[in-house]
Amino acid sequence: MHKVSYDNTYGTVDFAMYAELMAQDNKDQMNRLKRNLTHALRQDITKRQREYMMLYYGKCMSMEAIAQQYGVNKSTVSRTLKRGRQRLYRCLRYGAANLLEQAES
Repeated sequence: MHKVSYDNTYGTVDFAMYAELMAQDNKDQMNRLKRNLTHALRQDITKRQREYMMLYYGKCMSMEAIAQQYGVNKSTVSRTLKRGRQRLYRCLRYGAANLLEQAES
C-alpha cells in the first residue's frame, strides 16, 4: 500500500494565493455594485423612499421613530421601505449593465 504525505504549508500557500486573487476579483465587483447602488439611490427611487432608507439603514432608526418624525403610521414606513427595496432590486438586477455604462460616462 502506498502512503500519501500531505504537506500542510503547500495547501495553505495555494489557498492564500487563491484568496488574494479572488479578493481582487471581488473588489472590482463590489466597487461596481457600489457605483450602481449609489446611482440607483439617486435616480430610481422616490425622495421619500430614499429618506426612509437613509434613516432606517444609514442611521439605524426604528420604523416607529421614522413614523413619529414624519407623522405617519409605522405601516406606511414599512411599505415605503419595502417598495424602495423592490425598486432597487429590480434596478440592480435588470439595469446593472445600463447603470454601469452611464456611471462610466
